[in-house]
Amino acid sequence: MNLIRRSNAPLTPFRPGSMEDQFGRMVESMFQDFFAPLAQGAAWAGEGLGMPRLDVIEHDGAFEVRADLPGVRKEDVKVAIDGQRVTIEGECQQANEQRQGEQVVYAERSTRRYQRSFTLPSEVDDAGAEAKLENGVPMLTLPKKAGGAARRLTVQ
Repeated sequence: MNLIRRSNAPLTPFRPGSMEDQFGRMVESMFQDFFAPLAQGAAWAGEGLGMPRLDVIEHDGAFEVRADLPGVRKEDVKVAIDGQRVTIEGECQQANEQRQGEQVVYAERSTRRYQRSFTLPSEVDDAGAEAKLENGVPMLTLPKKAGGAARRLTVQ
C-alpha cells in the first residue's frame, strides 16, 4: 500500500514510521477480515464459511495464537505461515447416524468451513512453529525469526 501525502509540494510517497506502520497493518487486517466473506461470493452462503475468533498474545520470543474451531478434528485443520502472514483453515462435517432397523425419510447434514488470515508484527520462524488442538481450539506457538531487530551501522 502506498500512501501519498498531499501538500503544495509535488506528490511524494509517504513512508510510514513504526507507529504508522503498526496502524497500517491493523487497518489492512481489519479490511481483509471484513471483506473476506464478500470475496468468497456464493461459497459464503452455500458452504457456511465462518471466521473463527482469535486470541494473539505476544511474548518475548514468540507469538501464542488460539482460534475457535468447534467440532473440527485435528486432521481437518490446516495452518500456513508465509513470513508475517498466518492462515488457519478447518472443516467440520456432521451427518445424522442411521440406526439399525430405521427407515430414513428425511436426513440433513451440515458442513462448516472456517478460515482466518492475519498479519503478525514480525516474521515467524516456521521451522520452530508448533500446533496443538484441544477441545476444538488450535493453539499455535509461533517463534519470532531471529535477526529481525534493527541494526546500527558505524559510519567510517
